Amino acid sequence: MALQRRDKDLVRADCDLHGRRSHGDICWCRTDRPNLGRDSLCLDRSVPVLARPAVSSRRAPPVNGHPMSLELRPQSDHSDLANRAAPAVTIHRGQPVPRLVVVPCAGCGRLVWPEFTRCRRCDLPVGWKAARRRPAWATNPPEAHRTGRSQGAAPAPAGRSPRLRPHRGVKVFGRRCPACRRIQSRNANFCLRCGAPQPDSRWIRPIRLPSREFSAAQTVTRRQLGAARPAAVAFFIVLAFSPLTAITLLVALATVLYVAAFVYRIRLFWGSLSEPAVVAVSDEEARSIPDDDLPIYSILVPAYREPEVIGQVLYELERLDYPKDRLDVKLLLEEDDAETYAAAIRASPNAHVEIIRVPNGPPKTKPKACNVGLAQARGEFVTIYDVEDRPEPLQLRRAVVAFRRDIPQVVCLQARLSYYNADQNLLTRWFTGEYAMWFGQMLPGLVQRGAPVPLGGTSNHFRREALVQLGGWDAFNVTEDADLGIRLYRAGGRTAILDSETLEEANSDFVNWVKQRSRWYKGYLQTWLVHMRHPRRLWQELGPSGFLGFNLFVGGTPLLALMNPIFWALTIIWFLVHPAVFATLFPAWLYYSGLICLVVGNFTFLYSSMVSARLTGQPSLVLAALLSPVYWVMMSVAAIKAVAQLISSPSFWEKTAHGLDAVLPGPRSSDVPV
Repeated sequence: MALQRRDKDLVRADCDLHGRRSHGDICWCRTDRPNLGRDSLCLDRSVPVLARPAVSSRRAPPVNGHPMSLELRPQSDHSDLANRAAPAVTIHRGQPVPRLVVVPCAGCGRLVWPEFTRCRRCDLPVGWKAARRRPAWATNPPEAHRTGRSQGAAPAPAGRSPRLRPHRGVKVFGRRCPACRRIQSRNANFCLRCGAPQPDSRWIRPIRLPSREFSAAQTVTRRQLGAARPAAVAFFIVLAFSPLTAITLLVALATVLYVAAFVYRIRLFWGSLSEPAVVAVSDEEARSIPDDDLPIYSILVPAYREPEVIGQVLYELERLDYPKDRLDVKLLLEEDDAETYAAAIRASPNAHVEIIRVPNGPPKTKPKACNVGLAQARGEFVTIYDVEDRPEPLQLRRAVVAFRRDIPQVVCLQARLSYYNADQNLLTRWFTGEYAMWFGQMLPGLVQRGAPVPLGGTSNHFRREALVQLGGWDAFNVTEDADLGIRLYRAGGRTAILDSETLEEANSDFVNWVKQRSRWYKGYLQTWLVHMRHPRRLWQELGPSGFLGFNLFVGGTPLLALMNPIFWALTIIWFLVHPAVFATLFPAWLYYSGLICLVVGNFTFLYSSMVSARLTGQPSLVLAALLSPVYWVMMSVAAIKAVAQLISSPSFWEKTAHGLDAVLPGPRSSDVPV
């Protein structure tokens, strides 16, 4: 090109191939693509181009119809400028410096710095030879690069090379993600959209990823809508001709489901009390393994906007009684979370802690970050901790001993969760008592009955190979732990409860608690809808007991919270007004079933809460259990919000605020001196 200077900063150029004038490094001839720098190829004609002076920091001409402004940055901030997809930038430090041209990656089209040998996004080589392969976005419409979805092969632009004639089509160098169907580089080890591990990766062996039908990217499928439509039409027809009959059938169905869920939970509770199904490992047995015989243990710590507590989790990880040279800690931070990243750097993590930046983009969820960390984990076992977690120091050693006992089909161990700020207020006491029943009686009861176990969000330990074969977590499910527990069971794996405890921070704020609980209920509804897409197949894979447990426990948890206000309202109306229509709505068998739920059910739940609180050894929880009906009303509020969000924003992750306590954890039996 013949360059002609317009002013001291902005340069115009005449393209030798097309004869048209353009600004700086941007060619306006055919495709409006940024040209490459020295020793590179022109994307329009596949011929070498000369180096150009840099564009100034003023607003540059639009690329693909979208204007962009180039900013002046410090000379060390190369990676951030590469993310801005600028065709050329000048880096100033008080004095003009030589121009710096960014180079498009041949696999994903991302503009990277020439000194980089590989693209950070898709891990393809960067340079002159890589550019000759022609990037994917150079052979597809501009919208395909932005959305990640190819619209098929496009004709290659005319050029001097006989290999690039207009009649030839150039295919995209990539493959679709099996989970979300986005086009990915063949060498990518995880999906940039959903974070799912990809096959043929350089770090993990080829895996069988879960298909799209097991992903919550689509809440309700067309098949489910087609199956529900006839039932809805039949109900409205009956409602139009006989309203009392339709309402009676609806109330009867709700009562039957309520009674079944109530009876199932009571059986789980009393069954776990009689024969606890937990894997116990003594302190002596855990410490008996020599350090040289311990495997590498990967720890995934996802965090988003947690600068206040990121240092605390690093401190707690240092307290683990495990050789530091056999720890593989992955601190997973979002690319746009600069505050948490800066706080993590200030905490000066040790050599076994690696900070991984999760690619920015939807869905911005915890499971997506965990998938990114799983793709780069190198340990034999993998576990997850939240930023506010305070695990027992011997927990990793206990998990290793439990895994080496060769319990049949056990590929996951779920540690018990509790709270260290239980006495902060009444809400934290309710929350702690509920967790005591959930992890102390309910989950062990599911294990005892051979039913699938919805995992907790933290302190679940996996065999990494089995977790990779399952495809990791569903990035679109906001309770990815519960979904993973069901998928693990369907694949033939089993979960055991590890007799070890991790302390967390209980929500002490009502609004914050509703955000967290509504997300849990929404995720349970997502999980139930996803796995009920093929009920017959689910029955065959789970068996009758597992199928019943899945529907009554996973589907029944939000269902009970939703139906409670309805039955409470009907009960209040009955006692205050005694309407005659209730005699029609509630036949004798239905009336007595509801009466059992009201009297026996509520008393049994209160008694169970008090027993679980007593087993924790905290008397304050027993007194708080007497006020549990108020806590049940709060659950119903969260369930109603969960249904609304399931319709409007199913994959939206409503973040829970942490660091609201000022309570230090008490000593535990297996604490080691720090």
